[in-house]
Amino acid sequence: MIGKPTTMRPRTSQGRGLWPVLVVLLVAVLVPTACVLWFMNAAMHNERLAVRQRLTDVYRQKVQTDQNEIATFWSLRTSLPADRQGVQLFAAIVRSGIADGVVVRSEAGGVIYPPIEPPLDASVPTSQPVLENGELWAKANDLEYAQARPIEAAAEYAKIAAPSKDTTTQARAWGAQVRCFAKAKTDRLADSLKLVTAHLGQDPYRNAVDLQGRLIVPNVQLLVLQQIIAAKPDGQSRPADFQRILDDLGSRLEDYRDPSMSSPQRRFLMKALQEDLHARTFDTLAAEELTEQYLPRPQPAAEKLRVTPASLPGLWQMASADGRCVLLFREHELLAGMKAACKLGEPFAGITTTLELPGRRDPARQPFLSVPVSEHCPGWELAVYLNEDPFAVTAGKAESAYLAGGISAIAVIALLAVAMASYLGRQMRLTRLKNDLIATVSHELKTPLASMRVLVDTLREGRCTDSKQAGEYFELIAKENERLSRLIDNFLTFSRMERNKRAFDFTAVDIAEAVQAAADATSERFSSPQARLDMDLPGDLPHVRADRDAIVTVILNLLDNAWKYSGDIKAIQVRAYPVDGSVFIDVSDNGVGMSRREMNRIFDKFYQVDQTLARKASGCGLGLSIVKFILDAHGGAITVKSQPGKGSTFTIQLPVATDSRLA
Repeated sequence: MIGKPTTMRPRTSQGRGLWPVLVVLLVAVLVPTACVLWFMNAAMHNERLAVRQRLTDVYRQKVQTDQNEIATFWSLRTSLPADRQGVQLFAAIVRSGIADGVVVRSEAGGVIYPPIEPPLDASVPTSQPVLENGELWAKANDLEYAQARPIEAAAEYAKIAAPSKDTTTQARAWGAQVRCFAKAKTDRLADSLKLVTAHLGQDPYRNAVDLQGRLIVPNVQLLVLQQIIAAKPDGQSRPADFQRILDDLGSRLEDYRDPSMSSPQRRFLMKALQEDLHARTFDTLAAEELTEQYLPRPQPAAEKLRVTPASLPGLWQMASADGRCVLLFREHELLAGMKAACKLGEPFAGITTTLELPGRRDPARQPFLSVPVSEHCPGWELAVYLNEDPFAVTAGKAESAYLAGGISAIAVIALLAVAMASYLGRQMRLTRLKNDLIATVSHELKTPLASMRVLVDTLREGRCTDSKQAGEYFELIAKENERLSRLIDNFLTFSRMERNKRAFDFTAVDIAEAVQAAADATSERFSSPQARLDMDLPGDLPHVRADRDAIVTVILNLLDNAWKYSGDIKAIQVRAYPVDGSVFIDVSDNGVGMSRREMNRIFDKFYQVDQTLARKASGCGLGLSIVKFILDAHGGAITVKSQPGKGSTFTIQLPVATDSRLA
């Protein structure tokens, strides 16, 4: 119960004896395990290398197919129409989708189309007005621009056009009239339509140009269309001539066979119709604008049939094989075209193939495989990136077999080692328990037997002085016999515990009567004035499901434990009370108490708290372990609360008896 007898010492030596065995077992497990792991790792490494080579061959074939598709893509862009020249060559290249923009050059290297500056009318000096009717022109210009009187200016322009026989003068005057009608606050749309349809729509005026060399009729047609849309923004009730004028102007802008229209004027009119009026779209406008941005900038020399960066960000250039053209490619359009040609967007066996431009690879990402894109794209690469670990997927079956075999072998080795260690540990624990039991029994039985032998020898030899002394001797013999009986009962109970034989007769037990029986058995100890046993046993306590004799043994052991480990003045209390289908019994004392560490081990077999007290109080450290064994068999529990020097309280819990549990 309490104390740490010398019989516990063999545990240390036996524990030391277990370590060599454990070390040998550990070595026996680790060495073959390490060998299995090494072989398994080597096999999986070789399998991965083989899988990598197979995948490399497959992906290289895929990339070669992509290269062939890209080669076809470039063959279409390096074969220019041989039957087109100048402006018509520009339109043919753009409309066929060969390039996003084109600069058409002459054999001498000059720009044919689009020209950097608009052509001027060489027959008329740009700094002087038309010579015919010069005063009328000056007056009309003054009314239109200086005095902002457009209607009066239109009348003056009409005076210029009426008597003139020169088609250019007439076209300029009528165009000026339409311009003034557009500026006027009043609605003069009908007058503008009449000028366009009745006069300027005639063939002699279609190629008339203004002082800057721009065609007059297309600009006037745009002004009329703007007037119509401003007057009828909803599209309803527009004049019948609206669509005819729009179609005529649009057709002329799309007709690159007409050399009379300059590139700047064409871009201006296309942009006005497409973006400002939303009246028509043009498939060459983007190319016109791109080329317009490209030409004024200093550019690096374009290489024949090889795309190189232009000075504009995101723009690439390439000279044709004959040097007639410089093809311009927007980067995103070029990438999209090549990706579509080789179908890079389609998934393929867990990889992603990307087009990588020179110097733009992410240094943190390394491709599995990379090859040049094409001879036309120096520095461009087709890079293959793995979406996942294909080695784990492809080599998964073989590696799983290796892994399963290795794990099985290691598991067998580990299980054998654990079984062997468990068996050896059990045998050593049994040996230790036997040694502890023999030492404890020898020690505990020797003391009462020696005392009884001395008393019997004294009585047999007749050395007692009177009958009173003989009675005292008989009383001592009876006490030692009772002590010996309790020891033997504990040993027998311990033997049943070790054999796991729980032979209990469960009935409905009156717990108050059982506690009282245990108290009566120890009443002689509490007959002294220095010892007091207080009991609080309510009369309405429910019966418990238990073996009566076993419960009496539990209470006796707790009372005996409280008696031995209290001081000279003993105050022991027993209290019973029901809580939620259970009966609780508290046994409290004013003894030496225990620390938390000691409370954790107090129910171990042969464990005693203090070796010094063990020499003063008899016992072998089995009482509380027997108590726990009995309560576990009854479905109960025991807990302890204690502080050093302030006594201890043991609380046992037993389930209340019910009809169903006793059936």
